[in-house]
Amino acid sequence: MFEKDAGARPASIQQTYLEEVASCDIYIGLFWQGYGQYTIEEFEKARSLHKPCLVYEKHVDIEQRDPQLTTFLRSIQQVTDPRGVTVRRFQTARELAEQVSQDVLHLLITDFRKSRKQPPVWNIPYRRNPFFTGREDVLKQLHEYFTQATTAALTQPPAITGLGGIGKTQVAVEYAYRYKEAYHEVFWVNATARETLIEGFVTIARLLALPAKDEQDQTMIVAAVQHWLANQSGWLLILDNADNSQLVTAFVPTGNTGHILLTTREQGWGAAARNFPVTKMDETEGVLFLLRRANVLKSPLAPLSAASSAEQATAAAIVKAMDELPLALDQAGAYIHETPSTLDAYLKAYQRRQAELLHERGKDPNYQHKPVATTWSLNFEQVEQLNPTAADLLRFLAFLAPDAIPEEMIVAGASELGPQLQKLSTDETLLDQPMKVLSRFSLVQRDTNKHLLFIHRLVQAVLRATLTLKTQREWAERTVRAVNLAFPDVTNVELWVQCERLLPHALSCADLINDYALAFPEAARLLNQTGYYLDDHAQYKQAKPLYEHALAIREQVLGPHHPDTALSLNNLAEFYRSQGDSERATPLYERALAIREQVLGPHHPQTASSLNNLAEFYRSQGDSERATPLYERALAIMEKTFGSNHPSTKTVRANLATLLEDMKQKKKK
Repeated sequence: MFEKDAGARPASIQQTYLEEVASCDIYIGLFWQGYGQYTIEEFEKARSLHKPCLVYEKHVDIEQRDPQLTTFLRSIQQVTDPRGVTVRRFQTARELAEQVSQDVLHLLITDFRKSRKQPPVWNIPYRRNPFFTGREDVLKQLHEYFTQATTAALTQPPAITGLGGIGKTQVAVEYAYRYKEAYHEVFWVNATARETLIEGFVTIARLLALPAKDEQDQTMIVAAVQHWLANQSGWLLILDNADNSQLVTAFVPTGNTGHILLTTREQGWGAAARNFPVTKMDETEGVLFLLRRANVLKSPLAPLSAASSAEQATAAAIVKAMDELPLALDQAGAYIHETPSTLDAYLKAYQRRQAELLHERGKDPNYQHKPVATTWSLNFEQVEQLNPTAADLLRFLAFLAPDAIPEEMIVAGASELGPQLQKLSTDETLLDQPMKVLSRFSLVQRDTNKHLLFIHRLVQAVLRATLTLKTQREWAERTVRAVNLAFPDVTNVELWVQCERLLPHALSCADLINDYALAFPEAARLLNQTGYYLDDHAQYKQAKPLYEHALAIREQVLGPHHPDTALSLNNLAEFYRSQGDSERATPLYERALAIREQVLGPHHPQTASSLNNLAEFYRSQGDSERATPLYERALAIMEKTFGSNHPSTKTVRANLATLLEDMKQKKKK
C-alpha cells in the first residue's frame, strides 16, 4: 500500500521494497490521495518481472488527489501491454474487500494454475517404488495415448488390466510419479466399492475446497466433483481396483477435459475403456527386479551385469518357479534380504514348501495363487518367529478392507484382538515394532503421514485360505468386535470424519457377519451404526440391509422386547418414513414405543423419543389428532427429566408448535 508520506522513507528502504516486489506472487496497489517516490519504481519492477498487478483506486474528487498520483493512475490505464494489469475503482472498504477476494481467486485458478505457482493437489497414497523394474512399454503406451490421442479417443479412458498380483497398481503409481509435472492435480480413488468411490470423491472435494464438500447428502458432493472435473483441465484421476465397470462408470465425469486412468482385473469394459494389458514379467525383467529387491544388486539402478552369472541363473530359476508374478517376486526378494538368506537357500526352501502346500491342497487345479501362497508362507513363518504380535496383526488386517486401514482403529479396538495385540490399547507406540517387521517382508505398506496401512488383496486372500475354518471364524469375530469398539457414536456429527475413515472396514465387517453367521450384540451395534451413517448420507440402498440385519440379530440374541431391539425398530421405521413407505413404518414405530413403555417405563426419555418420532410420523401423514397427544406426552416427560431448556425438550416443543401452527392455518382455510 502506498501511504501519503511514502517519500519520507529512508533511501535504504528502497532496495527492501524492490526485493519485496521481486519475491511477491501478486502486486496489489491501493490508491486514494497520496503518492510516494517509489510508486512508479515498484509498479514498473512488478511489471518487468511479469507479476500480476491488481490496482484499486478509491473514488475521490480530482482536486483532492495529488496531481502526480492522478497522472500515474492515468498512465497505468494506458500501458502498451495491459496483460497482467487489473484496475478497479471502489467506494467502501467492503466493496474493496470483495473485489480483491474475487480478483485474487481468479488469478489462483487461471494464471497461477497455468504457471504452477501453487503446489499441485496430490493424494497418491503410495510412495514411489524404488525397485520398480520394467513395464516401460506399458508406461510409454499410456503416455503416448494421453498426449497424442484425438478428442474422440480420450472419451475412452485407458485401463491397466491384468491378473491379481501382476503389478497394475504399481504401474499406475509409477505413471503418476513419472509424469506428475504434466498435471495440475493428481487424484487417487479406491474404486473397489461404491462406498470407497464416494469416500474418494469426498476427499477430492475437500482437497479442492469445493463449496459442497460438507454436504450431508454425499451424492451432491460426488456431483460437485464431477462438475469440477468436467469444467477444468490439467488433472489426472486414477481409479484403482475398478473391477465393476457398471458401478465405476456412474462416477466417471463427462467430457474429456482431463485424464482418467483405471486399474482393473475386469476385461469387460468394452467401448467404455481401452485396455492396456499388463502381463507377467519376462525373465530378464523378473531377474533384475528380484536381484534388486533382494539387495544382491546394491542399487536400484544397478544393471543386471553387476550380478554374477551364478546369481543370475539362480534368480532365473526362482522367477520361473514363481511364474514371473511380480507380487511373489517382491515378497521373495524381501525374504532373501531380511532373513538374511541366499538365492540358493531360498530356492530350495521354496521348492520344499511348495510341495508341502500342494500336498495339503490335494493339487487342486483351480487354486490360482500357488506362487504367492508358497512365498507368503515362508515370509509369514519368519514373521511368526521374529514377532508374534506382527503375525496376529497381519491376521487382523486380512479380514479388513485392504486399503486405508486407520492406525487409530487398530489401537482403539486392540483389547478385542487377543493377548498379543491387547497391549496396543494402552500404548499406541507398540504398533511400530510389528509394523517394521511386516514392512520389511513386503507384506504391508504404511503411510506414516496419514497413519494408514495398506495390504494387497491377494495377500489377504492367501492368508485367510491358509487358516482353518475355526481360526477364520475366531478372527472374523475378533475383527467385528474390534471395529465396533473403534466405531464412534454416529449421532455425533463432529465424529463423522472418523466414521468416514472406518466406513470401508465396517462394511467389510458386515460381510464377515453374513459370511460367518455371526450373531452377538456388538455385531448388531456395528451394523446399526454403519446403517445410520449411510442413511444420513443419502446412501439408502446400502443402509437398508444393515438396519434389517441389526434388527434380526437383536431379536435373536436379545429378544423381541429388549430396548436395543426397540432402537433398531425405530431406526428402520425412520428409514421407511424417509422413503415414503408409511405402511412399513407404522407397525415398527408402534412396536418400538410399546417395548419402551413396557421395559423402560412410560416416563423414560427413550419412551419420550419414541412418542416424538411417532408423532412426527403422524404429522407427516396429516393426522394431527393422533400426533397432538403424543407430542404433549413427550414434552411433559422431557421437561420433567431434563428441564425446559434442554435441547431435546426444545426440539419436542418446536415440533408441537409447528403442528399447532399447521392446524391453525388449516382452520383459516
